[in-house]
Amino acid sequence: MKGAIVGFGVIASTGHTPAYLAMKEHAIVAVADPVEARRRAAEEQIPGVRTYATYQELLADADPLGLDFVDIATPPSVHLEVALAAASKGLHVLCEKPITTSLEQARAMLLAARDNRVTIFPCHNYKHAPVVKEMRAAIESGRIGRVRSATLTTFRTTNAKGTPDWITDWRRMREHSGGGIVMDHGSHSCYLTFMFFGGRPPRSVAARTYQLDAGYDTEDNVCAALTFDEGFAQMHLSWTAGVRKVIYALQGSEGAVVVDEDDAQLFMGGRTERKTIVSKFDDASHTAWFTSMFDQFVADIAAGNHVTGELKESYWCIATIEAIYRSAGERAREVTIDTDLKFLE
Repeated sequence: MKGAIVGFGVIASTGHTPAYLAMKEHAIVAVADPVEARRRAAEEQIPGVRTYATYQELLADADPLGLDFVDIATPPSVHLEVALAAASKGLHVLCEKPITTSLEQARAMLLAARDNRVTIFPCHNYKHAPVVKEMRAAIESGRIGRVRSATLTTFRTTNAKGTPDWITDWRRMREHSGGGIVMDHGSHSCYLTFMFFGGRPPRSVAARTYQLDAGYDTEDNVCAALTFDEGFAQMHLSWTAGVRKVIYALQGSEGAVVVDEDDAQLFMGGRTERKTIVSKFDDASHTAWFTSMFDQFVADIAAGNHVTGELKESYWCIATIEAIYRSAGERAREVTIDTDLKFLE
């Protein structure tokens, strides 16, 4: 396939592009970015790439370029408009998380995939971390029984930084990001909890958000409790921690799994199994995870899957994020989550 990247910032240049350059059967042939320095960076990194100042100019050349898909790596505030424009031209879409910044926009994204018969696929890359795949295997094999609770903790010393050629701290600006750490890292934690509880979203949430660093209009910490039909999950995310670390734990009816970065411990039937599974959580680019995820994107395109399971998950992510903000605004009152997909019928 031939693809184009819209938005050539840090994640596109350090995460997506190295993965594409290592692929033999797929290639990036065009890049759109409003910042000239980023276009020059794309030209230096991708041999023979054509660059454009706007995505509209790029899409106008979609046929001459022979495009099959568009990779959207812009800030979330413009995800929907780029996706709708690409889908209307029959192009498949790979989109960074969060898929949109509101549930209304997320509905429009799903309907665009259905109505234009294109695959729209969110970058839910944490599902492709090797150690997370091990957790999934422990669940699916039945080794820990039925999952009844999960704890997901993500510590960061600051928000992920954007390119200095544009706005370094755009993730702390609601205008561009749609929210703070809940909208950013919260997406990862949400879709992982769905996976842990059998691919279904939670029923309700109670949450508190906090802003410890002044000078922004977004939160940098959140604590949330998600209620599922089969149990509950706890989510703790921080941009003000003294360490960069990921800790996940699953408690099942027959055992447990605890993951601390690359170290995994499985507790089953009174015995403990320890594994080191290199996942490189400290590498923010996650290039290896991207390759695994892109293979799934290609498979969905080949199978003619348009409103994919991953896309539905992205909708549930936004529904959960909106509910977290609503609960936090009401001092942690438990609120229900709107995960109904009847609008697709």
